[in-house]
Amino acid sequence: MSEEKRVGIVLVSHSAEVAASVAAMAKGLAGGAETVPVAPAGGTEGGGVGTSAELVAAAAASVDRGAGVALITDLGSAVLTVKALLAEGDELPEGARLVDAPFVEGAVAAVVTAATGADLDAVEAAATEAYGYRKT
Repeated sequence: MSEEKRVGIVLVSHSAEVAASVAAMAKGLAGGAETVPVAPAGGTEGGGVGTSAELVAAAAASVDRGAGVALITDLGSAVLTVKALLAEGDELPEGARLVDAPFVEGAVAAVVTAATGADLDAVEAAATEAYGYRKT
């Protein structure tokens, strides 16, 4: 897959700081992964805690490179916001997909996998497999 056509990743959190920090950490752990388009979509337009459909849609558009967009959420209303955008059908790029994965570990796995040029199915599988990571 060419570098222009990569899976984009959006990290949707209730906190702008958390989304940005996880994006930076995932890219750093993936060796910089400069070819992987990753965008945080955290908090509300006013900088508060919450989720914003407008911020999520803008982030998804910014990372769309024609190979699909993986949206990874932290919890609650972030999931509902992405599901609502997907149901509307025209707010997110074609091929956008909610990925059921742990936020931090799933983001790292998704970015590392996307950096190899993998397709959206492989990126989703890697992120989802992060549920099985054991710490003991």
